[in-house]
Amino acid sequence: MSTRAPCRRPQPSKTRRAVKHARIVVVDVRPDNVMVLEHLLAGWRYPNVFGTTSSAQAVGLVERVQPDLVLLDLQMPAPDGYEIMRRLETHIRGPERLPVLVLTADISTEAKRQALSLGARDFLTKPFDPDEVRMRVDNVLELRDAHLQLRDQNLALEHRVQARTMELERARSETLDRLSLAAEFRDDDTKQHAARVGRTVALLAERLGLADDDVERLRCAAPLHDIGKIGIPDSILLKQGPLAEREFELMKMHTVIGAEIVSGSSSDVLETSAVIARSHHEHWDGGGYPTGIAGDEIPLPGRLCAVADVFDALTHARPYKAAWPVGHAVAEMGRLRAAQFDPAVFDAFASLDHRLLMEPVAPGH
Repeated sequence: MSTRAPCRRPQPSKTRRAVKHARIVVVDVRPDNVMVLEHLLAGWRYPNVFGTTSSAQAVGLVERVQPDLVLLDLQMPAPDGYEIMRRLETHIRGPERLPVLVLTADISTEAKRQALSLGARDFLTKPFDPDEVRMRVDNVLELRDAHLQLRDQNLALEHRVQARTMELERARSETLDRLSLAAEFRDDDTKQHAARVGRTVALLAERLGLADDDVERLRCAAPLHDIGKIGIPDSILLKQGPLAEREFELMKMHTVIGAEIVSGSSSDVLETSAVIARSHHEHWDGGGYPTGIAGDEIPLPGRLCAVADVFDALTHARPYKAAWPVGHAVAEMGRLRAAQFDPAVFDAFASLDHRLLMEPVAPGH
């Protein structure tokens, strides 16, 4: 008694099954040629064949069927095969890469050159040799199926990369939000100062005509302007009333500490945050800190944040002061135009709706 395992028929590959379900359009001016090709293809179990003898209907048939292969006669009344390929250029050259097999009795070098230049994949000469037809159709469709599988895999990979990128961007944004909250956790009961400053800086940047990418980078970077306060003792940060000279000198160090915390990063946002942290208390006339630079020596992000930060600080209560009325705050800041503030930045600020700047910032904005 034999112990050999029973023979099994080889199963058709996934590619072969996909090829057999391919949609094929046949365009030939002679009905007998269309019939021959439909018969041959049906005999090889290609059931989805759509034929026409009207060249005028060829493009519409392709648009409707969305085929995997076109068998196209060249010598037809207008539009001939060359013109049809021109009209199908977006299908032939585009992402779907629609293959065209040219049917022709004219095998001259010039005919081949012109057809290939229009995107033809291969040629079938008339009268048809069944073996040649089957070999070329099978080869082109298998290549077509491999292209579609690779395209689908690439699309799936792109979607995964996009999803991962969005996830990383959300994590980055949340990390920056949490970091800015850490700086204001002890001296801002609303936990909104950093976000409001970021929004105001972005509005100023827009008003000054900065590019969208720069506006968004500033919106994300400005909330970290006071990150250096993490290094300032509570006895100074939360002191009720004016600071003594020595205490104020220590308070000034939050600019340097903040810059050191976020500098040296490969992130454009954090590098901008470092610039802002160091320079947002510099004055246009050189009377600010920590370095006393003046005018255009002060980086633009720092000049923008200087205006946004002072307005928000004046109009909201702090441990050492009550909130100022908006009109009073704007008037006082106007008095400091060209002294503490860049005149152009202050003028942009003066044109904003100041009541809007007082509104809470929704999460993610």
